Amino acid sequence: MHPALTTPPPSGTGTSLRILGRIRTASNATFLAEALEPGAEPRRCVWKPVAGERPLWDFPDGTLAAREVAAYELSAAVGFDVVPSTVLVETDEGGGALQTWVDVDEDLRDLVDLVPVRRVPEGWFPIVEGLDVHGHRTTLVHRDDPRLRRLALFDAVTNNSDRKGAHLLPSGGTIMGCDHGLCFHVEPKLRTILWGWAEQPLLPGEVTLLERVLDVAPDVLGDLLDPEEVEAVLRRTHSLLGQGTLPTPQDGWPSIPWPPL
Repeated sequence: MHPALTTPPPSGTGTSLRILGRIRTASNATFLAEALEPGAEPRRCVWKPVAGERPLWDFPDGTLAAREVAAYELSAAVGFDVVPSTVLVETDEGGGALQTWVDVDEDLRDLVDLVPVRRVPEGWFPIVEGLDVHGHRTTLVHRDDPRLRRLALFDAVTNNSDRKGAHLLPSGGTIMGCDHGLCFHVEPKLRTILWGWAEQPLLPGEVTLLERVLDVAPDVLGDLLDPEEVEAVLRRTHSLLGQGTLPTPQDGWPSIPWPPL
């Protein structure tokens, strides 16, 4: 198993953070940092302070860090293993989410790409058509990769409303996801680029994962989310098991995040 999935960022007494720089592509304040512990080598992490969260109309203020941690805890407890280790920490400047840094070792274009219309490669799914910056018709595609399918199922359970291409972290033979602050809303908000398996029957291993969600979600998520949000996780999971398929885009909510990559 990839070490980023099993080794939590340091959060104990005596730990401090050294900010190395801001990650400018993030919509909320997000920093590359080194976690410093007495007698230990610095460890690179991603720091998301609650104070840097941008207010949103549909998510309660100050809750995104807890949602990041909830995504990791559920992923780890169920066995999805698609979210790097993430913990809540308190610093002199306030609290936030601290996530283990992941070094990406695959080209994202080997997983998600834009290609000319009617030139979708074999083994790839066409997701949506549009115009590129030059006005040329193009198609957003993603590879038919079981590692991406696992993330798609996890996103359906957590109601992820922001699965962009840049949130995919291929490393060490696995693909993890980051930026799970916009998850676990009680209303249907699934917004993702990973629609390639829509309506496909659940695989036996996927059914096992969903059944495990029903077993562990109340205990794992109870201290991080509102009771209504935990109940919504169970309701979505029951629905997936009842349908027996991966979900399809729904009316009334944008199904693709912007920008998609």
